Amino acid sequence: MIWLLRHGEAEDGSPDAERKLTEKGEQQARAAGLALKRLGVDLDACLSSPKVRAADTAKLACEPLGVDVQLEPKLAGGPFDADELAAGLGDHVMLVGHDPDFSMAVHTLTGARVRMKKGGLAGIDRGELKVLLRPAELEAMAG
Repeated sequence: MIWLLRHGEAEDGSPDAERKLTEKGEQQARAAGLALKRLGVDLDACLSSPKVRAADTAKLACEPLGVDVQLEPKLAGGPFDADELAAGLGDHVMLVGHDPDFSMAVHTLTGARVRMKKGGLAGIDRGELKVLLRPAELEAMAG
């Protein structure tokens, strides 16, 4: 299963790559990780855009899951091949990055048309969209 997590809410400003998460964004990231843990997801790997807001989202989300984050420049912006990035990393791989790239990745992998919210999570298994959760749903699941 490939999990796509869009970064949490971030501060405005520039340079773009250095924008940090807001307090709400940090909460969204933590909730995503706790929700995955409650679902019993055992992540094998996590790849993240090197942009600060995505890397911090990944670190906060992966902390309760006990997974280290690897920075992946291909997730920093623009189209990417999720299957190629996740290949050989295990059964459950999370990618953390940006929109519209992640919404497009869901469409490319599944044919589904979605709009990933900041802090939203999609789970895709062999071309089928199995999970699509908004931040509010993740927070409710996280407790």
